[in-house]
Amino acid sequence: MTAYGTEFFSMNDVNRLRILQDVIDRRLTTRLAATRLEISDRHCRRLLERYREHGPLSLVNRRRGQPGNRQLMPGLAERALRIIRERYADFGPTLVCEKLAEIHDLYLAKETVRKLMTRDGLWIPRKLRPPRVHQPRPRRACTGELIQIDGSEHRWFEDRGPACTLLVYVDDATSRLMQIMFVSSESTFT
Repeated sequence: MTAYGTEFFSMNDVNRLRILQDVIDRRLTTRLAATRLEISDRHCRRLLERYREHGPLSLVNRRRGQPGNRQLMPGLAERALRIIRERYADFGPTLVCEKLAEIHDLYLAKETVRKLMTRDGLWIPRKLRPPRVHQPRPRRACTGELIQIDGSEHRWFEDRGPACTLLVYVDDATSRLMQIMFVSSESTFT
């Protein structure tokens, strides 16, 4: 950052100042300056007017040093986190948000609650959770020990007959098809 009086210019402000000075010195057009600054032509003209009237300090963002518009009120996040830690540490952010509104009269967006809980270690985002590991079941040792049955309902005969279910009996040990049959429905009475 570069000092100018009591204010500080960021590198972005210095770059903006140089380009606008080039426009004033007629080395650049406003349209080309706007393209280089990645702003609209109209906003570039507004900046030029402000620079001509008030000097280089007018290019510094006027909101610098002020809190953001969407910032939580001081102490609200701490209050919410204290309640969450005491009562709702094992709840998900959406349910916590509902409970804070219903019981504690605290109205926060669920994404704000999610962010607070994540930062405090009470919630792990899905992307960062370890994947669930499902151990494959070992196959049976002997043929006929376990027969798996699967049914697939479909219009197997197109318009030539009613819709029916294809039942397939598969041996778990050998993966051999034991029996295949068409039935009216997949049930224990077929």
